[in-house]
Formats: sequence, structure tokens, C-alpha cells
Amino acid sequence: MRLAYLECFAGASGDMFLGALIDVGVPASVLEGAVDALNIGASLRIEKVDRSGITATKVHVLEHGHVIEEAHEDSQLPEQHTHSHSHAPTTQHLHKGGHHHHEEHTHSQEHTHGRSLRQIRALISAAPLDGRVRELAVRAFDLLGAAEAKIHNVPVDEIHFHEVGGVDAIVDIVACCAGIVHLNIGRWHSSALNVGGGMVDCAHGRFPVPAPAAAELLRGLPTYSAHVEKELLTPTGAALLRVLEPTFAPQPAMRVDRIGYGAGTRNPAGFPNVLRLTIGESYADHQAHQTDEVIVLETALDDCSPQILAFVAERALALGALDVMLAPVQMKKGRPGTLLTVLCAPGSESTVADLIFRETSTLGIRTRRESRLILQREIITVETPFGPIRVKRATTTDGEARNLAPEFEDCRAAADRTGVPVKEVLRAALAAATAKQA
Repeated sequence: MRLAYLECFAGASGDMFLGALIDVGVPASVLEGAVDALNIGASLRIEKVDRSGITATKVHVLEHGHVIEEAHEDSQLPEQHTHSHSHAPTTQHLHKGGHHHHEEHTHSQEHTHGRSLRQIRALISAAPLDGRVRELAVRAFDLLGAAEAKIHNVPVDEIHFHEVGGVDAIVDIVACCAGIVHLNIGRWHSSALNVGGGMVDCAHGRFPVPAPAAAELLRGLPTYSAHVEKELLTPTGAALLRVLEPTFAPQPAMRVDRIGYGAGTRNPAGFPNVLRLTIGESYADHQAHQTDEVIVLETALDDCSPQILAFVAERALALGALDVMLAPVQMKKGRPGTLLTVLCAPGSESTVADLIFRETSTLGIRTRRESRLILQREIITVETPFGPIRVKRATTTDGEARNLAPEFEDCRAAADRTGVPVKEVLRAALAAATAKQA
């Protein structure tokens, strides 16, 4: 299985993601093609830069040939400082999540560059992009919109982004999604997330880092604050991480073949402001017998509502759990109960255990380490009359195909889009995948 590992020791932002994708080998033409498809007068400028002795790739977003924003010089910033996010005076004009740079904007600029969530969805949906790219990009903006809607207590469709609706933020998200699709990673992994420190000025007043939208998007994810008093993790970076749904744990066992560094705009002394992306094959794929190890967390509950258990199962999967099972059991005093079993990768069990303790009534969780015999797995994309569909392909160590499983969410989205029964989309995807491997 193809694996990717993100090291977010300096946070993450849209431009850092773009630089890491280029540095790890995604052709510039893939990102530039996605930008051209938007037809909003944007382009990219790619260069190599030095970040505390580390050579990294920096991607600038240009609008009609001009860099949209220039960086402040970090050497001129005091160690304790405030970030400034300028906004329109209404709560519907919201703060940016795109880059590691901050500048003052005039009131007229805010109205020039702002777009509503509805406008952004329409822009992306109308662009001649790969279906998976469109889906990921719209998902990212929906996540940003949901976060802002919660902060402002307004319906999500009433959200009108200011800087997140600007050209550079839209380009960051769409181009990143194109690069992510191009890499065709089987599973994403990530370190814990350094959010930075200090204060940020925004429409909500002065807030500690992370900014309100980023803080909302980071709910349930492992974060910390260290090293510098600067905003390191932006709302755009948080939305992209949410879209990837990585497993948060130490780097998995893998044979590394590519390493890329994406640079942020700031260049503080002694702190490499970069996002490192490592690509490789799962080490288990090279063994004579496909095995891996999982941590099993298990607890039985007789006083927890089904609604809460369903929520816990959903959140555990969002945190990177490999599987979640709920089974009816008979407990003491004849009480009916539920056995909650969660499988997770070694190193991530503490995050899942914290979720279970926080959200359920359990007083104890049984844990054990187990070995699994597994098939090799890869994700392939097939073309169908209803659009591109991802299919999970499972094979033995000698390459013999044992199972093909269309991604149900892709099939459901295609069925909703075209008005055909989802079972028809499933059949078409399976037929296309079978023909592709013949």
C-alpha cells in the first residue's frame, strides 16, 4: 500500500501543502492545470527557497501576473507579537485560512475578494476538473463553512468568506486537491499538529492562536503549541487535513522513496518553517506473508444511549480507527448492553481511548495487541458512465486479485448527481474495475 506521512512540526497551510506536493514529485502541470480550470486569472510561481538551512519549495499564487500577498520580514517581528486578520465589520465576512503571512487589507479589498460559500461551490463544480478533485475541494470549503457557521450561529449557506473566498485561498485548496488525487495514496498519516502561539486579531476580536475557525476544525485532533509565538496552523491547512482524514500517530513502517519540503512564507531564525511530506510503500507489502499489528480497545456498556454509541463510532473512525464494531451482549443482573470494539494502529490507541472515556460512561477499557493476516490493498480510479469512481483492489503477495470493492461514498455521490439507483453505479464501477485488471 502506498503511504504518505505529514510532519506538521511547523504547522500547515495551503502554500506549504502546495510546496510539499511539488517537492515530493507531483508535476507542476498537475497543479497548474487545476488552477487554469478555475478561469479566475490565477497562476502559480514556483521557486526553491532556504528555510533555516533546509532547501524547500515555495509556491506563490499570482492574480493577473502579480503575487497576491508579500510576506512580512520575520526578522522585524518581536518574539511576542500579534497577527492581524483584517475583516469587514459584519460577521458574515470571515477570516483567512490560506498562508503563513498576514497583511492589513482595506475595506474595499474585502468586498472585492470575498465570495459566498454558494459561489465557491458553483465555481468549483463548473470547472473542468477531475470529479475526485471537485469533491475534495468542495468538501474542504464545506468544512470551513460549517466551522464559521457554528462560530457565528448562522446557517451555513449564509456564510460569506472574506479572505478564504479570495483567489489565493481558492487556488490553494483546489490545486492541493489535484495534487492529492494525483499521488493516489492508500492511507495518509500525520504527526500531531503544532498550532504555534501568540495572538491573532480578527472579526471576533483578539484571540489566542489558533484562530476561531482553525480551532473549530481541529476539534478531536492531536494538537500542541511549541517553539514560536506565531500562527502556524491556518484554517485552510486544518481543512485540508480534515479532508485527508489521516491517522495521527508516529510514522508507520514504510520503505521511503520520496521526501518533500513545502515552505511557508515566513522564515524565522533557527526554526525551519516547512511541512515535510514522506511517501513510500508499506513495509508489510514486502514481506513473504502480509501481516500487521493492531491495538484492540474494548468495553461493555449497559447505561449508554444508542445515539452516543453511534456518535463515538463515527468520531473514532474520523480519528483514524481502522474499524469499529458494536455488538449486543448480556451483562450482569440480566441487563442488555453493547460491546464496543475499536481497532486502531499502534501509537494511536491513546487518542481513541481518550474519546471513549470522554464520550461514554465506561470506567475501564480492555486493550490488547493482535496480529492480522491481510491482503495488499490499493485504490484505483475507474471511469463509468456516471463519472470517476474509486475502487479498492485487494491482492495476494504474488499479485493475484482477490477482491474489488467500489467506494460506496463515491457511488452514492454519483447516484445523487445523476439520479440513477446507487446499485446501478456500483455495478458499473465493478464492471469497469474488472475490465481494467483483465
